[in-house]
Amino acid sequence: MSTMKQPGGTEPSPGLESKHIPDLYRLESYHFDLPAHLIAQYPPEERGTSRLMAVNRRDGIIRDGHFPDIIDFLEAGDTLVLNKTRVMPARLLGRKDSGGQVELFLLEAENNAADRWRALVRPAKRLKPGHRIKFPGCEGACAWIDEVLPEPGMRIVRFEGTGNVYDFMDKAGHVPLPPYIDRADEQLDRERYQTVFAENRGSVAAPTAGLHFTAQMLDALKQKGVAIEYVLLHVGLGTFRPVHSHDIREHRMHAEYYEMTTATATALNSARNCGGRLIAVGSTAMRTLETICDEEGMFKAGSGKTSCFIYPGYKFKAADGLLTNFHLPGSSLMMLVAAFAGYDIIMQAYRHAVESGYRFFSYGDAMLIL
Repeated sequence: MSTMKQPGGTEPSPGLESKHIPDLYRLESYHFDLPAHLIAQYPPEERGTSRLMAVNRRDGIIRDGHFPDIIDFLEAGDTLVLNKTRVMPARLLGRKDSGGQVELFLLEAENNAADRWRALVRPAKRLKPGHRIKFPGCEGACAWIDEVLPEPGMRIVRFEGTGNVYDFMDKAGHVPLPPYIDRADEQLDRERYQTVFAENRGSVAAPTAGLHFTAQMLDALKQKGVAIEYVLLHVGLGTFRPVHSHDIREHRMHAEYYEMTTATATALNSARNCGGRLIAVGSTAMRTLETICDEEGMFKAGSGKTSCFIYPGYKFKAADGLLTNFHLPGSSLMMLVAAFAGYDIIMQAYRHAVESGYRFFSYGDAMLIL
């Protein structure tokens, strides 16, 4: 297997220690050449009009189409499992008392406190406990640096004069577009970087496979006899944290909060008992299902935090299909997809995607693996 470059990056340097790592566990095995022009900077003009690649994981056959074709690949008795998390406009831009610019990237409330939040800050070195951050145009609103955390750039910040912090984000925050989208967030991102079924706010990134669905598509699938069920996983740093370990088995995911209701667990167990297929919409739904599922493939209600990292060799218990986008080279998301479909099939599919001009990443095209 050849080492391939990430967009805008450098080739990994495996070093002597990686010589005895099996190919499937080498980080460089998950890199590939991706032309920059294939990284989607905007969503398609209309939601639901992206391209769709359908991949049969038993024979490796690839079919090209468009997202509305998904209805032709699903059958009555199938169940789509979607993540109902809602993205927070979690980037806050402010100024120190000295006038210097500051960015706060809010991740989650600290121990469920209303006014204390865990945040990534810039410039981190200059933001120490006791420093105050004001927000232009929001008179009386400020945040104080309360605590420096061990992780680079991480702080506990305490808000004053903002009222409910979620509401303050809605008023003053920016959509946290990923760094490979090389532009500032715009008004359209408030709608398009959010699924039409988003409900529970708490994510700092979208469950992007769900971005393709319109309400009309979901209705059409229900009319065909496809059930729609929802789980919750708040997307945090864990999903998108880069993999740096040359042996991917050494990578550790950050924990992310998940929930499954009793009604959903009952519906999924019923579908499984009736022989219906369960199709996870996105890696976050897949990781939630695999976290909750028992060895017999059955579910029960629950909530907690998961650091489930899925890579080739993993034995799936929960899902029979996966809808996903095209992911970053060398990412844990790509490893999950390779684990589900098979490494060789996925690398073939990604080569086909590049050669055929599919759009990559959050606002890009979709892949259905059955």
